[in-house]
Amino acid sequence: MPDDWIGAMRRGDFARAWAITDLDLAARELPPRHTGPRHLQRIWRGERLAGKRVLVRCYHGLGDTIQFLRFMPHLRTIARHVTVWCQPELIQIVALAPGVDRAIPLHEGAPGLEYDVDIEIMEVPHAIKARRDQIEMREPYLVLPAKVRSPPAKAAGLAVGLVWEVGNWDKRRAIPAASLRCLALDGVSLHVLQRGAAAGQAAAIGAIDVSTPDVAALGHLIRQLDLVICVDTMVAHLAGALGCEAWVLLHADCDWRWPSSGSISFWYPSLRLFHQKSPGDWDGVLAEVCDRLRARALSANGGLHATAASAETGVGSVLAGGIRASSPPARMPR
Repeated sequence: MPDDWIGAMRRGDFARAWAITDLDLAARELPPRHTGPRHLQRIWRGERLAGKRVLVRCYHGLGDTIQFLRFMPHLRTIARHVTVWCQPELIQIVALAPGVDRAIPLHEGAPGLEYDVDIEIMEVPHAIKARRDQIEMREPYLVLPAKVRSPPAKAAGLAVGLVWEVGNWDKRRAIPAASLRCLALDGVSLHVLQRGAAAGQAAAIGAIDVSTPDVAALGHLIRQLDLVICVDTMVAHLAGALGCEAWVLLHADCDWRWPSSGSISFWYPSLRLFHQKSPGDWDGVLAEVCDRLRARALSANGGLHATAASAETGVGSVLAGGIRASSPPARMPR
């Protein structure tokens, strides 16, 4: 991405960002549509969306799809019908998202349906010339399917979910699992939300593995926790879109969607950002996080220190045992 586009996006100057993208779209000689690696394809070429049957392709990561689902209601006010061709892991969530008429699972072939115009989901804000008030999150916008399980009993201690590993794109975002051992503080119970094989490192952190490959179930787990501490990956977007509190740990050269400094994200008001001061320095980030977590645990527990062992037999066991039958709507922090 051009530096001026990144700067405009980071400071929330979206009119400037879309003007830059317009110039790039007009100047660049684009390859034939739907050729080459999907994540590099430019799908939308400036076609009108008004009154059209629009196919939204989700060719990037799970977090990207979650982040840009917020634009589907705005797109639907223009389009006649909106179909989202999304990653199978997100089909339950996307099908319930406001503005989506139909969700179908993404695969390697053609979508197999008729449409008038197609667009990649991350191209939608440019196509509709989204304003800052349409981008800033005012309330949670994800709807989770109901899970029929008995609700868990409330346990003492601050329940914190952890994610430290990322996909192959930009491994600088990942933190060694053992480094998170410092978060095992009095009054805090740690719960692994990490998906995949990395979840097996739970014991090295002193955490309880409550992970699940089901993204909708993961959303319910996040709602049950008091706080999520994670790196820049899908879980940050899931927590933010649900309006749940999460602390996001960012490397020094973070992605364009996050500010280069400061703790606030206009994309997700319920997130707090923690930046590396220098490339690779996770120790400084974790020291700051530990200080804030210790203060948060004292406040949450009214000064009562609960040990990690007692937390493990409390909220950890009930989280591992089931999902709430009906999670209440998340509330944005004031």
